[in-house]
Amino acid sequence: MDKFQIVTDAVGGSLGLSALVSTLPLITFFFMLLAVKARAHTSGAVALIAAIAVAIFGFNMPTEMALATALRGGLFGLFPIVWVILTAIWFYQITVASRRFEDLRLVFDKMGSGDVRIQAMLIAFCFGGLLEALAGFGAPVAITATMILALGIPPLKAATVVLIANTAPVAFGAVAIPITTAGEVGGRTLEQTQNIAAVVGHQTPLLAFFVPFIIAAIIDGWRGVKETAPISVTIGLSFGIAQWWTSNHFAYQLTDVVACIVALGAAFVALHFWKPKTTAALRDRLGLPEYEDTTDLPGTRVWMALMPYAVVVIVFGIANLGTTVPQWLSSFKISLTWPVIERGLLLNQLGEPINTDYTFAYINNPGTLLVISGLIVAITYMIFDGNGLYQLNWAQVGREFVDTCWRMRWSATTIMLVLALAYVMNYSGQTVSIGEFFANMGGVFAFAAPMLGWIGVAVTGSDTSANALFANLQVTAANKLGLNPDLMLAANTTGGVVGKMISPQSLAIAATAVNMEGKESELFKKVAGFSVAFLVAVCLIVFLQTNILSFLAPTVVP
Repeated sequence: MDKFQIVTDAVGGSLGLSALVSTLPLITFFFMLLAVKARAHTSGAVALIAAIAVAIFGFNMPTEMALATALRGGLFGLFPIVWVILTAIWFYQITVASRRFEDLRLVFDKMGSGDVRIQAMLIAFCFGGLLEALAGFGAPVAITATMILALGIPPLKAATVVLIANTAPVAFGAVAIPITTAGEVGGRTLEQTQNIAAVVGHQTPLLAFFVPFIIAAIIDGWRGVKETAPISVTIGLSFGIAQWWTSNHFAYQLTDVVACIVALGAAFVALHFWKPKTTAALRDRLGLPEYEDTTDLPGTRVWMALMPYAVVVIVFGIANLGTTVPQWLSSFKISLTWPVIERGLLLNQLGEPINTDYTFAYINNPGTLLVISGLIVAITYMIFDGNGLYQLNWAQVGREFVDTCWRMRWSATTIMLVLALAYVMNYSGQTVSIGEFFANMGGVFAFAAPMLGWIGVAVTGSDTSANALFANLQVTAANKLGLNPDLMLAANTTGGVVGKMISPQSLAIAATAVNMEGKESELFKKVAGFSVAFLVAVCLIVFLQTNILSFLAPTVVP
């Protein structure tokens, strides 16, 4: 088998033309989704065919290599990504089947005094951020979308709320894996990686502050913003301050965990001193039944409702913090040398081998940890079943898993196709050509750097993947232009954060969770404007950090 090396000017010897041709798979996907109104998995399949065609005829990649990279990406889409999402939904369904989720809903209901705008902030932003911190990979969108829907909020609004709420926590999601990846791929030291986290911690809190206000606006317009301003300020400010402090002065891996707990605590205290006075009018305006706080909710039931998420925190904490246990758990893995594209046959633009091996840590991954957490929760519920009131049994646990697999069949297909698309674009040189085209923009690059992360996440649905794609490029461009490499890596990370809401993967997950399969295009139209507005804000923040706000992006020299 001959070797294949990425050439970024493969099309007509022109980088610009190569980058333009490389956008065809992305344009194809969104054209199918928006203009043709095809379902997401159909759009993904057509876009994948386009990407393979561009790889073969535009970048001269051997056909068998292009097909092998597609299969490699599809398997990664299945394990771990689909596995994580499937287990996250199953974990949630256990709480529903046990009837304990109704108690959890009542907890948030009591905190918000029936105000669904406040409840949405607590669930989608605070609680969803905690899930993002622990699992990531779409789990918070899948779980919180169903919870928001249960409040009586229409499906389209519910899905829009959770996608936007999932913005701020993504950079530090899955125990800050995106930032760790940026440091490793970018060749940064541990101290420099911590500095990347600190710079991101000066960027994302500025976005986080406004998210509660946007949630209120989506649900109830400008009136909702005005009537919930005190609690929006409390949640947004406390979250942002905690996110900044933890990322700069504590363990950056725990940034979202701390921020979400602080925000929930601050909201709990604030709601003891301030209560919404327009709940009745709000519920009437939204067509919801009158709120009556007549349910007696003993402390035991509150604890049992919250217990599943305490279990998740403990299980994920044990599995991810420190070095001994995580390293031991990670030793249980499947490692495959991928045929046709085995190491040494695919070379990057510098002539260096690309690692194409497939590795799956079948215990220390969010999906399996959620299974362990779910089994612990199920056993606990069966032991303490409230004298037969809740009646969870193993048959129900198994049935929920099977039902979740069936319900996710098209979303899983979409995710696998999109990851196959991403791998073909990456290994053939299409993504790198787009990236290098941006890198040749000179001084404007500082403003445009977040766009690379935005594009990367829009394609892959993962900030981790976007950093893996563009970290080296960001560092190379920064050194060439005399910019701070850590700032450019932070820009890539935060730019990716705001691209999460428009990624096909996220759209498919949210649509599935609120029973809107096949209507991803409607959801895309709702969130696209917010994504672009956030992106412009991030670009401005990063540009200012290269000059008048440079003290918010210190340089760390090894």
